[in-house]
Amino acid sequence: MENRRNPRVNRPSQHKHYANKPQYSPGPDEMVFGIQSVLETLRSDQQIDKLYMEKGLSNPDIQNLAFQNRVTIQRVPVERLDRLTRKNHQGVVCLIAQVQYVKLSNVVADVFERGEVPFFLLLDRITDVRNFGAIARTAECTGVQCIVIPGRGAAAINSDAMKTSSGALNHISVCREPDLTETVKYLQASGIQVIACTEKSSRDLYERTTDLTGPLAVIMGSEEDGISPELLRLVDNHVKIPLLGAVGSLNVSVATGVVLYEAVRQRSLKTGE
Repeated sequence: MENRRNPRVNRPSQHKHYANKPQYSPGPDEMVFGIQSVLETLRSDQQIDKLYMEKGLSNPDIQNLAFQNRVTIQRVPVERLDRLTRKNHQGVVCLIAQVQYVKLSNVVADVFERGEVPFFLLLDRITDVRNFGAIARTAECTGVQCIVIPGRGAAAINSDAMKTSSGALNHISVCREPDLTETVKYLQASGIQVIACTEKSSRDLYERTTDLTGPLAVIMGSEEDGISPELLRLVDNHVKIPLLGAVGSLNVSVATGVVLYEAVRQRSLKTGE
C-alpha cells in the first residue's frame, strides 16, 4: 500500500441516506453493567463509548463521574437495557470504547504545530456502525487528521466499526464533542472553513468556486435526515454532489468518499503548480 502523501484535504458533508440499520448487539467483552461495575469503569482509564441509564433512576456518583469524564448519559426505558443484557444490570449499562478519544483543541494545536493544513471530518448523527467504519477507512486513506462525533446520537465505536474500518480507526484521531454547534464555532475561530455537503445546496461540488484546498472541516449528515438545521445555519459554505440518475441520494459513506477525494484532487493540483 502506498504512502499517504500529502495532505490534509477538505471535504463536504452529505445527508439523506436510507437503509435499514442493523441492530447492534454488543459482545460481553464490550459491555459493563451494574452500578458498582460501571462506577469502577468510570474511575478507571478505560473510555466509555455509550452510557445508558434507566429513565427515572438517580445515582449521583455515576452522574458526577460521567460529567467529569465528558460521558453523556443516555436515558432509556428499562426494556432497552433488557435487550442489551438479560443479566441484572441494576438500571445502568455502559459500552467500552474501542478507541482512545482525544481533545479537539489538542488535535488542532498539533496540526498547526506540524505545519500541516487542517483537514477534519465532522459526522452529525451517523448511527450505522458499518457506515461509520467505512467512512473512517476512507478518511484515513485521504489524509483526514481527525473525525469528530457528537456525544449523543452517534454510532458505537465497537468491534464491528473497527472491523469495517479495516484498522483505520487505529490510525486516525477521534474526538467526541458534547455540542457540534460549539465545535463548528471553535473551528471557525481557529481559521478553519466549515463546509456542509447537502442536496439542499445550490452550489455544485465541482464548480470552480468550490475551494477545498485550505484549512477545512467537512460535515456529513445523518442517514435519516441529513445535517441538523442549526449546523447548516452556522457553516461557511454548502455544496452538493450532482446526482444524474433516478435515485435521489447516495449512501453517506459513498458520499463522504466522493467529497474527500475531490479535496484530494484539488490539493494535488495546487501542490503541483
